[in-house]
Amino acid sequence: MEQFETRFKQVDVLPMVKYFMDQLDLFNLFSKYVPASDGSLAEHAQSLCILIANIICDNKPLYKIQEWLCQYTDGLVTEPVEPNFFNDDRLARALSALFHADRHTLMTEASCNAISVHQLLTEEIHNDSTSVTFIGKYKTPDPEAVKLKHGHNKDFRPDCKQVVFGLNITADGHVPLSYQLFDGNTTDDVTHIPNWNGLRTLLGKEDFIYIADCKLKTEKNLKHIAGEGGLFITIVPKNHKEYIQFIKYLKKNEVPWEDAVSVENSRKKGEFTVYRTYETELTEEGFRVIFVHSSSKQKEDEAKRQKKIDKAIEQLESLSPKLNAYHLKTKREIKAAIDKIVKDVKEFVEVRIVTDRKQIKVKVSPGRPSPQSIYKNKWKYTHRIEWQLNEQSLTEASRTDGVFPLITNTQLEASEVLGKYKNQPFLEKRMYTKKSILEVAPVFLKKEHRIEAMLFLYFIALMIVSLIERKIRMNMTAEEIDKLPILPQGMNTKKPTWNNIRYFYRNVHFSQIIRNGVCIQSVVKGIGDMHKLINRLLEIPEAIYNYFQDGWWQFKAT
Repeated sequence: MEQFETRFKQVDVLPMVKYFMDQLDLFNLFSKYVPASDGSLAEHAQSLCILIANIICDNKPLYKIQEWLCQYTDGLVTEPVEPNFFNDDRLARALSALFHADRHTLMTEASCNAISVHQLLTEEIHNDSTSVTFIGKYKTPDPEAVKLKHGHNKDFRPDCKQVVFGLNITADGHVPLSYQLFDGNTTDDVTHIPNWNGLRTLLGKEDFIYIADCKLKTEKNLKHIAGEGGLFITIVPKNHKEYIQFIKYLKKNEVPWEDAVSVENSRKKGEFTVYRTYETELTEEGFRVIFVHSSSKQKEDEAKRQKKIDKAIEQLESLSPKLNAYHLKTKREIKAAIDKIVKDVKEFVEVRIVTDRKQIKVKVSPGRPSPQSIYKNKWKYTHRIEWQLNEQSLTEASRTDGVFPLITNTQLEASEVLGKYKNQPFLEKRMYTKKSILEVAPVFLKKEHRIEAMLFLYFIALMIVSLIERKIRMNMTAEEIDKLPILPQGMNTKKPTWNNIRYFYRNVHFSQIIRNGVCIQSVVKGIGDMHKLINRLLEIPEAIYNYFQDGWWQFKAT
């Protein structure tokens, strides 16, 4: 009697991820720079590619990757490389081998492949850094690895150790091109010169525009980049003289603002942010300072200031009935309490301590009160507070709302400088993707050199995710497709993210009908017209999802 059996294996986005990884020639690169020892059951290149795919598809700790991989294998034939080979020990050894390899050259070749295959534009590079937080003591640091230390933690965990992760992305699609790791207590300002030098080597030129946050604005950093023929755009910190002098002037005087650009709010139709610019004199070093006025930032600054004022007045009203008792009896004590309340708004809220006195009789003779008791007149002092808003200071502050300064050595129009700087928030979104979608932390590794190697794989994973997002959005624009209904409950999205695509492909699987232990039919299920459209927009060949050979999940030399 014939026996029939149906088997299901997961597919989801793994073929898509493999296709984009193969475009970057990652397996060959890992084979070249991280060769396995003779007699190994599985190459390090295979292990590292599987780790990257796992990070992108369904980030699991090392000890669960073997279980995750088994969801995709058919299990019908004896394969040269079995999924059960990839236990946590083998994967950890691959990470150790990657740490001791020439990762910088490996990263350079992978980035060059991305630039070549996807025709990335590299005239504009954005840089920023974030912290990767670790929970644990890590008492015995690896002398060769980056140091986990306490520093300015951007995850708001000052109690935890961290490393500083610096990232460079293109303005074209916001694709990561390179990264650098620094000790956890490294400040951002000292990272820019080595980072810019590395970018110059990677791109083979120095005339790209380097854009970063205010930590770039130091005399040493700007002079180095300009002296080497480089270009930069950054924001001037509020405690620098260029900003302080202009704000002081603006409070008393009008300046001829020039209209730059008007941008519609992507979330509120019909609401526009208007940008205006004003260029001051060159700095001593010959750099241009461009002040920008944003109508939306003006509203935000005004609302923040009013919120602080309202909070201070509320606290003053709460303080008033508590005066003349306990620790609020003297003027000195009351003034200390007031100063604490109005610390952030002291120029807008004027508070005065008013002292009242009245004459009272105080018994000075001994014994119980009687007609013969002797009394003495004495003055009793009490304090109260009065406050009012400083209208002149409020008017002056309102004149500076919405203003921020940019400094550059480019010859671009002021509106173009602003436009390029406004791409900087997309780098923050890449950091968000790394932390929230790819889940870079917590790290389930004990040895610091393996952590450093794993962060290299996270960089590669982030590059691939960015390339996928760039490709689908570019082709949507080219084909005039406004939105795709790939969100939960069929909702539309104008800018598909990797998380959206991964969710939409979650039910794609491989079905097999087995008769007497032999596969007589196999088919990929869960692929609909919208999946085919997405594959076309990603320029993925039809065969990638239509034809699966034994061991399709494996990475091979191309």
